[in-house]
Amino acid sequence: MRCDAGECSVLLMLDLTSAFDTVDHHILLDRLRHWVGISGVALDWFESYLHKRSFSVATSKYSSSSTFLAYGVPQGSVLGPLLFLLYLLPLQHLLSTFKDISYHCYADDIQLYISFKPHDVSKLQILHRCIESIRCWMAGNFLQLNEEKTEVLVCAPKNFVPSVLENLGPLATFARPSIRSLGVSIDSALTLDAHVKSLVRSCFYHLRNIAKLSPIVSRSKLEIVIHAFVSSHLDYCNSLFTCLCKASLEHLQVVQNAAAKRLTKSSKFSHVTPLLIQLHWLPVKFRIQFKVLTLTFRALHGQAPTYISELLHPYIPSRSLRSCDQGLLAVQHTRLKTKGDKAFVTVAPRLWNSLPLSLRSADSVVAFKKQLKTHLFKLAFG
Repeated sequence: MRCDAGECSVLLMLDLTSAFDTVDHHILLDRLRHWVGISGVALDWFESYLHKRSFSVATSKYSSSSTFLAYGVPQGSVLGPLLFLLYLLPLQHLLSTFKDISYHCYADDIQLYISFKPHDVSKLQILHRCIESIRCWMAGNFLQLNEEKTEVLVCAPKNFVPSVLENLGPLATFARPSIRSLGVSIDSALTLDAHVKSLVRSCFYHLRNIAKLSPIVSRSKLEIVIHAFVSSHLDYCNSLFTCLCKASLEHLQVVQNAAAKRLTKSSKFSHVTPLLIQLHWLPVKFRIQFKVLTLTFRALHGQAPTYISELLHPYIPSRSLRSCDQGLLAVQHTRLKTKGDKAFVTVAPRLWNSLPLSLRSADSVVAFKKQLKTHLFKLAFG
């Protein structure tokens, strides 16, 4: 989401009611055939996966008779979300006709995003028309919006928020100070403060439980548990943490320090730097850089989503210089240091350009990540 000076943005989160259970198998197979172009053995494989699915209800030692299902895709399966997104292909085509609205679909969750200048608040009428089109399409495809899970996030200068809410009409009742998207709490100021507080609280809860295991498990197994319940939480979506303030980063670092002391059974007064070096753990700040740079490498080699690759552009000097063949990226100039300078489109090129040429020229993701960790480890600990 953009948050430029004087820019207003609205993010709308939609959820579908009983979405996976209402997919018509015949319609889905028809879309696989005509929208995706799947045919022959591949289409037969999908048909065999959906055909003659059955279910029954069991309680205690009693169970009902089985009945065949003509609707629905299995929830919790690998193919479930993919098949549902294929079922939504016409809806995605419909959303793309609204040029001022960006969208993302993940299983039965739909995100709509629109950005506009304060004097152009009438653009919100496009959002209303888009939602009405979504409702009409769903009515003909056995789907329905779940209004209980509909949420709206308004990102705008404080003096323009009332005007935005007024033009949102009925949608204003769904406005929230923060919303949760794929496990990340996003607030209207895009600071992620609420997410950091929740993350720190959750990590210390797990550390307290892990402390009870410490006397009865080996160090190697304890390290596995800490990585599973603490490190994985710190690393989840941490490419977004480039926008964090210094205080929030320090809170996350305190969590990692506590995990290191718990694993090495060190005193709470022990100096943590030698422990991190011993464990070969990158500090939180450098773990964030590691994730951003890995995403950048993948984007430059066609291994990342298009919406990320489109943010990166090669540096082209005005005249022939030696830097032409250095694999550098163009750094965009921004007006806001608190937001523009911390966005991926700015942070990624700066971090990438600071890498040695040998690292930027790595020939595989595995080689890049190995060399990158060594490089960042030297920067962190000298």
